[in-house]
Amino acid sequence: MIDTHCHLEQPNYDNDRDKVIEQCKRNLDAVISSCAYPKDFDLTVRLVKDYPNFVFATMSIHPKYIKYVSEQEKEDYVKIIKKNRERILAIGETGTDYWWIKENEWRDKQRKLFIEMINLANELNLPLVIHSRNARESTKALEDTITILERYDVNRVQMHMYNSRMQLQRVLKNGWMISINTLLLRSKGLNKIVRDSPLEQLMLETDAPWLAVGENGVIKRPNEKRNLPIAVKLVAQKIAQIKKLPLEQVDKATTENAKRFFNI
Repeated sequence: MIDTHCHLEQPNYDNDRDKVIEQCKRNLDAVISSCAYPKDFDLTVRLVKDYPNFVFATMSIHPKYIKYVSEQEKEDYVKIIKKNRERILAIGETGTDYWWIKENEWRDKQRKLFIEMINLANELNLPLVIHSRNARESTKALEDTITILERYDVNRVQMHMYNSRMQLQRVLKNGWMISINTLLLRSKGLNKIVRDSPLEQLMLETDAPWLAVGENGVIKRPNEKRNLPIAVKLVAQKIAQIKKLPLEQVDKATTENAKRFFNI
C-alpha cells in the first residue's frame, strides 16, 4: 500500500518522526509527503534523501497560504523546485480554498497562483495534486478548480481528499485520479463516491497528521490525536467492503495506480 498524500514535515512528528517512518516502512510500500509551504522544503528534502525509494515528495504552495507567501518567496520557491526536479513526484497540493479564504481579491490571487503551478507542472512534466475546498454551502471552489484544469487541458490529476458527488462524473470522465482518506470511515457521501468510481481511478491517502480515526470511525480533532500514514490500511479495508472485493485486490490496484500516476 502507498499513502499518496500526507505531511511528514508537520510539527506533530517532531518528537518521533524517524520512528514513525520506520513503522511505515514495515507496513507500506511508500509514503508521499506533500510540502505545501516554502519553509518546509529543507525538511521534506532531507526525508527524501534519508529514506530513498520510500519517502517521496510533492511540492507547491497550499492555496490557504496565499496571504502569507510574498511574490519574492514564491519566485524563490519555484526556482528551488526546478533545481530539485529529480526529487519531486508532482506539483501540489495546489488549487482553490474558499473555506479559509473569503475575500474575492485573495480568491483571485489563489486562482492566479493555481495557473502558475499548472504551468510549472507542464514545464517539469509532472502531474498535479489538487486541493479544492468549498466555502460552507457552496461548491464554487471545486467548480472553479475543475474549470481551470479543463481550460488548460490538464490530464494527470490527483483530486486529493475528493468528496463531491455533484462533480464526480465530470472528474471521472476527465480520467483524473481520486484519492480517498479516513473520512471514508464516517462519510456516507464518500462511501457513494467510492461505490460509483472505478477502482482504476482510486488511490489511498491519509492527509496525516490530520483526520485521525478514533472509535466508531469518528475523526478526532487535531489536538486530540494525530493520524499516521499506516491508516491507509483502514481506508483500503473500507473500500473493499463497499465494493465487495477482496482486500488484496484493492491493495494491488491502488498501489499500481499510485506507482503509475507518480512514476515510481
